[in-house]
Amino acid sequence: MTVENYLRSFQVLTEEEILKFRSIASTQNLKKGDFFAESGKVNRLVGFINSGILRSFYLSSTDEDITYCFRFTGGFCSAYSSFITGNPSIESLQAITDVELLYWTKDQLVQLEKESPNWTMLLKILTEYEYFELERRVFMLQKEPAEKKYLDLMEHQPELIKQIPLNYLASYLGITQRHLSRIRKTVY
Repeated sequence: MTVENYLRSFQVLTEEEILKFRSIASTQNLKKGDFFAESGKVNRLVGFINSGILRSFYLSSTDEDITYCFRFTGGFCSAYSSFITGNPSIESLQAITDVELLYWTKDQLVQLEKESPNWTMLLKILTEYEYFELERRVFMLQKEPAEKKYLDLMEHQPELIKQIPLNYLASYLGITQRHLSRIRKTVY
């Protein structure tokens, strides 16, 4: 899905606003392993993934790498807390495949909001969507067994799950790689 079609799906912006948004975008290509946002740095960008997969992760108090989210083609990405507050990010966003994305700066988004209340409405909707996704993820992690979490990911991103390295997938599910291997054997 293109960013234009994604924005049209909300039926909030005019066609002119959508085209302007696209026209002010910058393009970035990330190689596997490159970062879009890094822990300890202020994030002032929001991106839209044209192709590829990013993972969001943080380091635990014992310096364990914890993957808590994946971002796929056709969706927005950012280290949102840092983007909103201007404080250094706790999370990092790293390409786990080659990624092509469009991006905008916080200043550009603030300017768009000044130009039209439609942008305020859209950003509110997108923020609510992110909240619901985060809530769903937290509930799933705390309430469901690893098998259910894996099946949920397979249902929503079946073609992309095969591209995610097992160590990141196991971390995301909160299990060991060995346990993940057992789950995969029973599912396939």
